[in-house]
Amino acid sequence: MTTADISDLIWASRYRGADRDGAPDSSIADTWSRVARCIAAAERDPREWARRFESALDDFRFLPGGRILAGAGLDKDVTLFNCFVAGQLVDSLQGILESLKETAITMQHGGGIGLDFSPLRPSGLPAIRTGATASGPVSFMRVWDSMCETLLATGRRRGAMMGTLRCDHPDIDAFIDAKRDTEALHNFNLSVLVTDEFLNAVDDDREWSLVYPPGDDPLVEKRIPARELWQHIVEAAFASAEPGLLFVDTINRENNLRYCERISATNPCGEVPLPPYGACDLGSINLVAAVSSPFTDAAAIDHEYLQRLSGIAVRFLDNVIDVSRFPLEQQAAQARRTRRVGLGITGLGDALAMLGLQYDSEVARKLAADVMRSIRDSAYRASIELAAEKGPFPAFDAARYGEAPFVKRLPGDLREALAKHGIRNSHLLSIAPAGTISLLAGNLSSGIEPIYALEAVRSVRDSTQHMREIAVEDLALRRWRRQSGAESAPPESFVTADVIGGDAHMAMQASLQPYVDNAISKTITLTPGATAETVNDIFRSAHAQGIKGCTVFRPGSMRGEVIRRRDESHCCGVERECD
Repeated sequence: MTTADISDLIWASRYRGADRDGAPDSSIADTWSRVARCIAAAERDPREWARRFESALDDFRFLPGGRILAGAGLDKDVTLFNCFVAGQLVDSLQGILESLKETAITMQHGGGIGLDFSPLRPSGLPAIRTGATASGPVSFMRVWDSMCETLLATGRRRGAMMGTLRCDHPDIDAFIDAKRDTEALHNFNLSVLVTDEFLNAVDDDREWSLVYPPGDDPLVEKRIPARELWQHIVEAAFASAEPGLLFVDTINRENNLRYCERISATNPCGEVPLPPYGACDLGSINLVAAVSSPFTDAAAIDHEYLQRLSGIAVRFLDNVIDVSRFPLEQQAAQARRTRRVGLGITGLGDALAMLGLQYDSEVARKLAADVMRSIRDSAYRASIELAAEKGPFPAFDAARYGEAPFVKRLPGDLREALAKHGIRNSHLLSIAPAGTISLLAGNLSSGIEPIYALEAVRSVRDSTQHMREIAVEDLALRRWRRQSGAESAPPESFVTADVIGGDAHMAMQASLQPYVDNAISKTITLTPGATAETVNDIFRSAHAQGIKGCTVFRPGSMRGEVIRRRDESHCCGVERECD
């Protein structure tokens, strides 16, 4: 099978649906029409907005999250939100089982989920009511994992969860090692909630307190060298690519709603930090479609095109909140209270190649930052205009919202308009992995990742749940060959992930973070000569540069990988996605 076949297979197995009258989509154009009509139903003039939305979707210009494509306009009890964060866990068997039930219901409706296990008491501590010995957070994560595996066996969507634990929890060592066992927690990504105080203790070579519960009168408290715990995290990440890090103080300091919520978890891929019962409403702009005159000296990004498309995309995603079903009423209430959306980009690696820029160059990072700044300004402007038309989000407080660091960095004209009209959405920007929807669009480079491989073999699950191996060609390479008429080696701008140093991966993420009010999903791929010390340097650099979360990946270090280069005996990537 070829690249064209994989696009058709992705569409047929994941996103092909039928309208409310039962008529099946006969082509991707039918899917665009079905989705556009559904999302436009929230408008006063649904016919006109359905036309505009369909135009934005056509030719993969704007790629909504997979749940939107799969569920919009269908007479099925599914959600249009890709992911959620669970309600806060309660440290009792009843509370744990209630959360497990809510997670199962959420996943049954098609949503991935993130959970902070920090409220659960550590192993060895007596249970509250029975006196029995607590088994600890990691043991209960296995229960969640089994539940997810069971639901996965009955559906066509890959299960996805994020588990987090505070760096001062007494079971943090067990959490760090939880996925060194290659048979464990297949359906979880894991991240340690790292605080500024902990990193200061590492810098000062101080002891670090592990306490439960946090506060003045803990039931458990023990002290260990901070550097010992840090080294444990670094070595585990080097060995197995997990856990990742979430810089929880940065997340909360930069949160536009820090005045009314506290965040301790994210969606499964880390690009949307969310409060309890928060939801992800995601979409990506295809940057390849914004490149004019590719592979020529006149190649450029069409910023006017990006600005127009960003405005339509924000309105589209805002409407999703109104037309979607929700697995739980608490999720509906939280989504409507804040109206968070996450507009991002995909195809950056291919777009840079088409512009003649190497991904790991300073000029490429500057261009990417300019693109994201343009999208930020257009998205905020569109949301302010929506607030003037439809009203701001219910939790909006003009004075306190205006004091958020991200908001204070907006251009003056936007801040003035925001103060006058309010804003429709508390958050507007997020960069997701966009792996599956990028395959749908012809095997684009996904999210802000560099090109993974010019040619590769991809393992994809079809509609019968069988794995199919498909040879794929990178979209930019395919266009280069068609345009140049040559089978010769492509230009030097075709830089692949395996030859880019970890510092360059990190620099690209850091260049975009100032223009993203949620977060960025980015895997820092390590080169063959990388060591645990390399991981240490990457993690510390990420925190210093204001990045909210960081994940590293060493080719060959993980199971479950779904991409391999042609003629290679092992695979070198991992599908960190839930769409």
